[in-house]
Amino acid sequence: MKKILSNISSRKAAMVVGIAFIASVFIVTLVDDFLLANFVIPGDTAALAIDIEANKKLFGFAVIGYLLVLMLDSIIGLALYVVLKPANKYLASVTGGLRLLYAFSLIIGLFALVFQVIDVYDYASIKLVGYIFFASHILVLGYSVFKSGYIPKSLGVLLMFASFTYIVFFIDINLSKTIETSIMMIMGLAELSLSIWLIAKRKKLP
Repeated sequence: MKKILSNISSRKAAMVVGIAFIASVFIVTLVDDFLLANFVIPGDTAALAIDIEANKKLFGFAVIGYLLVLMLDSIIGLALYVVLKPANKYLASVTGGLRLLYAFSLIIGLFALVFQVIDVYDYASIKLVGYIFFASHILVLGYSVFKSGYIPKSLGVLLMFASFTYIVFFIDINLSKTIETSIMMIMGLAELSLSIWLIAKRKKLP
């Protein structure tokens, strides 16, 4: 794997990050807004368990969609390592490693849920651990971008700020719909902005 990554240029890796992220957004939107549109929003775990039992086939398609997204997340983690390595190899390794930990923890959780090794309550706990890995990844990614010298510092600041918005997943906070929507937009905008910049400005990378 190390040899393969060393043979990929930062410009190609930047394109991979951008395309993989946009593809993952498309798949997540498809799953959440269409396949799981009639499911209870995760949070009411008991009702969600009933919905899963009543719609096993639909849930199966949703699981496949989420597995594809998590595979793309793994690819993004590896590609980000290549993009950030010229600036700081250690920070690049931590950034990529945290994204891989996030993806692998949720993949394991999904398989365990599908094969009924765990229930939706246990999966919710695993998912929370995954979000902690992901929020940490976004924080380190933002700092790495800020310190890189060849990616706009403003993108680094936006990513670091976005990482703190994940606190809504860690503690039970009753927020208005408007605030929740704003937080979700900040989360998505931070990574989307970086992805678009990497695609458009990849020739500026070392």
